[in-house]
Amino acid sequence: MDILLQGVIHGKTIELAESPGIEDGRKVELVLRVKQPPGPPPGWKPGGTETAAGMMADYWTEEDDRVLETIYQDRKRTDRRETPQ
Repeated sequence: MDILLQGVIHGKTIELAESPGIEDGRKVELVLRVKQPPGPPPGWKPGGTETAAGMMADYWTEEDDRVLETIYQDRKRTDRRETPQ
């Protein structure tokens, strides 16, 4: 039998949000998946260079800006063909 429940860990104890409906003392196996909180990942700092774009900032050239602008303009064009269905 598989039951999906949510809870909070307190040291070696897991406090479940609801009763699992299993008798007390029953042996079970546990698979834990850590839920990520909404927002930026832990350790992220505004203006940090930990992102791919931030790490490339020192190497960025005017040619890179030109290429990205060309791609941007291509995507804005309205004369692209519709995808057949």
